[in-house]
Amino acid sequence: MDAFFAAAEQASKPSLRGKPVIVGGLGPRGVVSTASYEARRFGVRSAMPMAQARRLCPNAAYLVPRFQLYRTVSEQVMELLGRLSPLVEPLSLDEAFVDLEAGGVAFGSAAAREAGERLRRDIRAVTGLSGSVGLAGSKMLAKIASEQAKPDGLVLIEPGTERGLLAPMPVRTLPGVGPATGEHLRRAGMTTVADLAEAGEDELVRLLGKSHGASLYRMAAGHDDRPVVAERDTKSVSVEDTFDVDLHDRVRIMTEVGRLADRCVQRLRASGHSGRTIVLKVRRYDFSTLTRSETLRGPTDDPGVVREAAGRLLDSVDTTGGVRLLGVGVSGLADYTQEDLFAQAAEELAAEERAGEGRAEEQPEGEETPTAAAQAEPVEDPAQRRWLAGHDVTHAEYGPGWVQGSGVGRVTVRFETPTSLVPGRVRTFRVDDPGLAPSEPLPLVEKLATAAEGEAPVGQESPLARRPKSRSEGGGPGSGAAMSRP
Repeated sequence: MDAFFAAAEQASKPSLRGKPVIVGGLGPRGVVSTASYEARRFGVRSAMPMAQARRLCPNAAYLVPRFQLYRTVSEQVMELLGRLSPLVEPLSLDEAFVDLEAGGVAFGSAAAREAGERLRRDIRAVTGLSGSVGLAGSKMLAKIASEQAKPDGLVLIEPGTERGLLAPMPVRTLPGVGPATGEHLRRAGMTTVADLAEAGEDELVRLLGKSHGASLYRMAAGHDDRPVVAERDTKSVSVEDTFDVDLHDRVRIMTEVGRLADRCVQRLRASGHSGRTIVLKVRRYDFSTLTRSETLRGPTDDPGVVREAAGRLLDSVDTTGGVRLLGVGVSGLADYTQEDLFAQAAEELAAEERAGEGRAEEQPEGEETPTAAAQAEPVEDPAQRRWLAGHDVTHAEYGPGWVQGSGVGRVTVRFETPTSLVPGRVRTFRVDDPGLAPSEPLPLVEKLATAAEGEAPVGQESPLARRPKSRSEGGGPGSGAAMSRP
């Protein structure tokens, strides 16, 4: 997907279309997650400190990520890829490898190009966003092709052209060559892929070791036999937050851990799992990171159980120096099983017994029992809500909109939706306005095109409708495809 987070924000906010949009952490320690192509013209790049981005592009719209929206769109795209082939290897929310041969796409450049173009059309129809497609005989080359295709394009690398294409490219183009390896090779006089091929396998093995050196030599020659590996089962679910200012107050830290536990359980339930092991992650003021875990008797997706376990783990961590990051995770995942039901039944029985004991004890009229007071759900104070820039809200009178900014007891909202034909009106409210409330992201596209269901124009077969019968042998441009990331 092209500039995924920023493109999704532009699609959902008509007033931002065609303008610089930067998504990421907005605090003093924030970094850029994604910059729109309009912002990239000013030199803004992913992973750049947000303060630097503001200096380069002060007039951009700076927004906090909305991962719920991004995950929803990603799932729609991955579903399309799954109809194209059973072998889909997601790399992130916005990038995946696809084995076209395993999906029954006919061997050859023409069939591969047809499948790629149809995929691009379907993605736009379903999500309203653009995606770039790289087609080649291997994962490495498909990735390179997808980078060349950005934005909103398709590039196919023909068999036999691989070495000539790779030769002038920087060594960092190849998988496994990061900053350290790249610098090591530069000191040895190798800056391009052609330099690696000319150096020979023995020299690369001497410099980088047998495994890495031999692998790099094969890739420099255009050979990459790594298969597309279908998505593996999720092994854990976690959430974490980095704070703009170190937290010192123990009550505040405990509150944040509770919120993270609730968010983690929401994600756990959305994935259809429960888990046995609760994990707490704490990064302290000196950047030291501590991890604590507790394994329960049975799997759970109960937010109260996860909160309590995370709280117990926090009790074992010294936070007096300050905390800059907190995380809560659940591992040892299982699908909803009978074991879960037994555990829930046991908890319900224990709760009933505790309630019965409480009823046996007479309480003075008008007084609340300690148990009830402890179990009462906290009531949210509207004045304490965090109105995050870019996040969705709804107003009782004006309808859906999004936060443009907040501060000094006020929140500014632009009222528009993804299907608005013109930019919406802007209004400012008190942060505790009773008519204003957070809301869920709206779909980027109102109606899914028939292409999303694998349908093709009359008389034409859709590549997405083809189902695999057997895996074919051989390479060529039909053997691999890659979706692009920003």
